[in-house]
This record gives sequence, structure tokens and C-alpha cells, in this order.
Amino acid sequence: MIGTLALELAVIPSIVLFIIIWRHDKVEKEPAKLLWALFFFGALTTVSAMILGRLGQAVVTSFIDEESMLFILIDNFLLTALIEEGGKFTVLKLKTWKHPAFNYTFDAVVYAVVASLGFATAENILYVGIYGIGNALLRALTAVPSHVTDAIFMGCYYGYAKFAESRGDIRRRKHYMRLALIIPILTHGFYDFCLSTGYDAFIIVFLVYDIVITIHAFRLMKKLSETDTPLYQ
Repeated sequence: MIGTLALELAVIPSIVLFIIIWRHDKVEKEPAKLLWALFFFGALTTVSAMILGRLGQAVVTSFIDEESMLFILIDNFLLTALIEEGGKFTVLKLKTWKHPAFNYTFDAVVYAVVASLGFATAENILYVGIYGIGNALLRALTAVPSHVTDAIFMGCYYGYAKFAESRGDIRRRKHYMRLALIIPILTHGFYDFCLSTGYDAFIIVFLVYDIVITIHAFRLMKKLSETDTPLYQ
């Protein structure tokens, strides 16, 4: 059983980060029903990520030594980052692309972050249940903010894609839709890779990378918030 304090520590980081993002949506707040749907289905992607990740590992380890650097690369970038970010992106696309509430570019950031927080919260609860309250504190400072950072990139490019479509620019829409998935996969994969190699040098790289990428993501979010543009006029 997860204690009340442990559960609170697993959930509170997501609430705090949502409030930060929500306050940057200055033009028009998004409907609660849509946000809850994104959160719920984002949480469900933890199940698909677990199943696909384990199946993928079973296949890859039959060909590649799991202690090798090649396996670590495949595991972190494909079996973790691709599957997790792909799941979040699928929820984002299915639930919001044609939704009438998606009428400003910054809406995309809110949607992506909420779907990601659904995943991060469910994952946090699972980890706390297995590893205890100490893990909740560590993840509150590392894993949950990292999921949000990846979601900000996804949301920004997703918003750019929607803007391009609203202006009839199909080529740029496709370009930004690709980036909305590829960039989070790369940022997520590199984050996990640095922590998985076992080399001290990569821990230093991770610390620098985590600070730089988080600052960059939040600056990008702030800029998009300040220049929030209606998609249809």
C-alpha cells in the first residue's frame, strides 16, 4: 500500500507544474473536460509503454548483449523515449487536433503538458509503490520536470503545425508535426541515456544538459505564451 504522504509526493509535482503552465495560458483557459481526458489517457499510456518496452527488450536482447553500449542506446532512445513520447503524441493528436477549443497556438503546450503529466503521475505512483517515499522525492526534482520539458517541445512544435495548417501551409505542417515527435524523443532519450551508461562523466553531462534544456524549454514556452496567436480569424 502507498502511504498518504508518499501518494501526495507522487502527485504534488504534477499539480505544481500544471499550475505553472496553466498560468501562462493567458488568452483563454482550456475546457476542464478536455484536460481531464488528456490526463487520463496520458496516464493510460504507461500501460502500453510497459508492455511494448518489455516486448522490445525481449526481442533486442536476443540479438544484442544488454550490457553493450548499443543496447543502452536502443533501450533509451527507441524502447523508452520513442514508445513513451509516441504514446503521449498519439493521445495529443487524437484528442485535440480537431477540437474546437484548440484555437490558439499556446493551447498546444497546455495539451501536451497535461497528457505528459498524466503519464508522469501514473509512473510516479507506480515507482513510489515499488521503491518507497525516497524515490518520490528524487523523481519530483528530476523525472517529472523532465517529462514536462519534453512536453513543452512537443507542444510548441504541435502548435506551430496547427498554425501552419490554419494558414494552408501543408508542407510546414508536416515538418512541424515531425519535429513535435522527434525532438521530445531525442531530449528524452538523451536524458535517460546519460543516466544509464554507468560512467561518471555522463552524470556530469547529464547535470549540465538537464539545466540547459530545462531553461531553454521554459524560455520557449514563455515566448510562445507572450506571442500567443489565434489560429483562425
